[in-house]
Amino acid sequence: MKIKCYYIVFFILFSFQGIHAQENEELKVTTEEVAVKKKKKKKRRDRKKNKIKPYKPLAPAKAAFYSAVLPGLGQVYNGKGLYWRLPAVYGAIGAGIYFYIDNNNQYNEFRDIFKRRLAGFRDDRFINQETGVELVTNDQLIDLQDRFRRDQELALLLTVAAYLLNIVDANVTAHLQQYNISEDLSFKPKINFNEFDATPNYGVSLNFKF
Repeated sequence: MKIKCYYIVFFILFSFQGIHAQENEELKVTTEEVAVKKKKKKKRRDRKKNKIKPYKPLAPAKAAFYSAVLPGLGQVYNGKGLYWRLPAVYGAIGAGIYFYIDNNNQYNEFRDIFKRRLAGFRDDRFINQETGVELVTNDQLIDLQDRFRRDQELALLLTVAAYLLNIVDANVTAHLQQYNISEDLSFKPKINFNEFDATPNYGVSLNFKF
């Protein structure tokens, strides 16, 4: 009877050991499958990351042309990540146009007042109508005209500069987007030291990665 009990206990222990070994084997296989899948995903990501886009020689010219036709359109053509430049482009050009118009209006106002004074009229807002005292003299009117004309020309110059900078930015960005920065073409300087006396060894090596 005791011998039978020993056989039963041995059979139960052997069964548990077999089940445990099978579970370990299945867990090992599952772990290996997960590791293989992760490696495949990483390879796909690296392949996608290092994929070189085909060179488009007309892309910079197109980007510059679009920005010349409509400021900011070249930046949109270059890619979604450049939309943030649109407010900067329109802000610079818009500010230049605003100051040009404002200085032009001021210049025309003081010029008209000066012309009316030369014609004998003394009804402008810079003359006290009760006392007839000139708050702004004719010489001051001339100086103000010169000042607003200079500011007007400066605003026009800045507007044109912002417009041209918008075109150059679109062109240069299109060029840089096609610039190959793959590690296979990278230049990495390295200094080798002599193992015996720790002196540097000078030389040139050329490495290719395929």
